[in-house]
Amino acid sequence: MAEPVPFSCSPGDTSNPSDTIVAIATAIAPGQGSVAILRLSGERAEAIGKHLFLAPGQQDWQSHRVLYGHVVDPASGERVDEALLLVMRAPRSFTRETVVEFHCHGGLVAVQRVLELVLAAGARRALPGEFSQRAFLNGRLDLTRAEAIGEMINARSRRAAELAMAGIDGGLQRRISGLRERLLDQLAELEARVDFEEDLPPLDADAVLAELAAVRAALERLVAEARQGQLLRQGLRVAIVGCPNVGKSSLLNLLSGRDRAIVTDLPGTTRDLLESELVLNGVPLTLLDTAGIRPTDDLVERLGIGRSQEALASADAVLLLFDLSRGWTEQDQQLLLQVPAGAALLLVGNKADAAGLAAGAVATGDLASPAQVAISALNGAGRDALVTALLQRCGATELQGLQVALNERQRDLAAEAAAALGRSQEAAQQALPWDFWTIDLRAAVRSLGEITGEEVSEAVLDRVFARFCIGK
Repeated sequence: MAEPVPFSCSPGDTSNPSDTIVAIATAIAPGQGSVAILRLSGERAEAIGKHLFLAPGQQDWQSHRVLYGHVVDPASGERVDEALLLVMRAPRSFTRETVVEFHCHGGLVAVQRVLELVLAAGARRALPGEFSQRAFLNGRLDLTRAEAIGEMINARSRRAAELAMAGIDGGLQRRISGLRERLLDQLAELEARVDFEEDLPPLDADAVLAELAAVRAALERLVAEARQGQLLRQGLRVAIVGCPNVGKSSLLNLLSGRDRAIVTDLPGTTRDLLESELVLNGVPLTLLDTAGIRPTDDLVERLGIGRSQEALASADAVLLLFDLSRGWTEQDQQLLLQVPAGAALLLVGNKADAAGLAAGAVATGDLASPAQVAISALNGAGRDALVTALLQRCGATELQGLQVALNERQRDLAAEAAAALGRSQEAAQQALPWDFWTIDLRAAVRSLGEITGEEVSEAVLDRVFARFCIGK
């Protein structure tokens, strides 16, 4: 059996983009994964792999072929782990550099020991998102595709993953680049008239303005749709509030599909803030079951009520629950006054069964109360109507037709581009010379270039990729 080849190299320099980086590319936890992947990228990746990996027999070190063997400590000859090794030579890899992956046993100990050996052999720890950043800098990805990879990893629902996949496939890049090319065409026409107007036919100013207006309208649609994408990516925080014993915990259990909260007939049972993560019609939600808000001398209950009021202040939407069998009370009215002005509000009447009322959406005048939906958290009646009404209140009912969606950074740049086009149109309306039209048109082109990464600073790249996880 061949011995490991002696190897020596100095530690990586974080200022050198050609050095070799390493990271654990899979989540690790005791007993929670059978395989852990350690990823290297850079000039010395394959040499480090050969230094540490002992492949028995006559296995060929070919690109894109899996090798079987052991990770060996060169200092002691100890076999650290039985593993697989995959070499992907440049440029046929994610980063377009040579990439080596150690597929080790999962858990904590084995993969950490392999990481220590790789670092000792001269690699350095990768920064968050550094693999993706190298892929971008080496022309493997544009910036929208790189960001979509991060969104895929962080997706909390199937629809969010589908939206991220559309970005990875280049749907957003094609949309933005197409709009940018249209603006560049108009900019070329205008700048030609600035320099050579005497030698060219007259410019059709109306046609230029029509094209600028069309691109601006397309950008404004993308900005408006970004709100829908935000809902799919980040979800909503929904606070369930109400007086004690109106059924808040029962509603939490009904929507989450499991018993998260203790349910009794005694008021004040919930003393702390309970959270439940779920997905409703493709939209991720964090439901917050709050303690019933009421005057009390119980210190523990007062602490719970304080947390409930904090949750209410930070919620995107509020389900204000009240007891239909008791009707709308002064306490309910006081709670209504505490709902933040910016939160979507839905008034939900519970215990429709006890009140002898039909569950579901409530038309104006159907009940002698302000309920917009009537439910029975006990038997589940009215649940679908409640979900539909909540998503309508939050503007999340038209997500199925969404093909691409800008993230926050991209949305701000698209809005800047649209505003710049508006200023170009104003210059035209004031009959200013052609070069005044081009000032803001160039700004719009630059903003769209920042979305795809065609015009972007190093500081912006650092901010974008710093949000990624380690190993991607």
